[in-house]
Amino acid sequence: MTIHDTHPFADPEPDPVRRFRGRLGGAVSLWTAGALDDPHGRAGLTVTSLMVAAGEPARLLALVDPDSDLADVVADTGRCVVQLLSWRHRDLAEAFAGTAPAPGGPFRAAPFEQTPWGPRLVGTTVWAGLVVESSASVGWSDLLTCVVEEVHVGDDDDPLAHRRGRWVRAGSPGTH
Repeated sequence: MTIHDTHPFADPEPDPVRRFRGRLGGAVSLWTAGALDDPHGRAGLTVTSLMVAAGEPARLLALVDPDSDLADVVADTGRCVVQLLSWRHRDLAEAFAGTAPAPGGPFRAAPFEQTPWGPRLVGTTVWAGLVVESSASVGWSDLLTCVVEEVHVGDDDDPLAHRRGRWVRAGSPGTH
């Protein structure tokens, strides 16, 4: 293993738009889809580029990598689960982001249970079951517009956030 004094994935000529986006920060959500008992028909991805659109029905909008396994499984199933992660989930977030090893795959790194919308991380207190309404290419991402079918909002202790390429505690000083 090599120890770097800089970020190993840093672009030597950073994209100013990517740097701008990194300064916005945001809650870290984990989007999962598919059948928990099918290793080839399930996928997950950490997402911070999302927003909630209130209304009847409410919608969640997210930007996802069109080349991700999640994009493929969501296109096949039309359903997904979004759950907000806590500080204790930061290693899991790395595994689903593809930036840390996950022997046997990231779904083996924590307990999940099957829901009608896809796998849900056991113990998450803030999550929603979604049905995909539409998908459109926007820049280098796919914009998923999802209808909220079910939502659970419990305690949100020690939320995980992402800012400038690093995990941060959302309640930490300097992150407000």
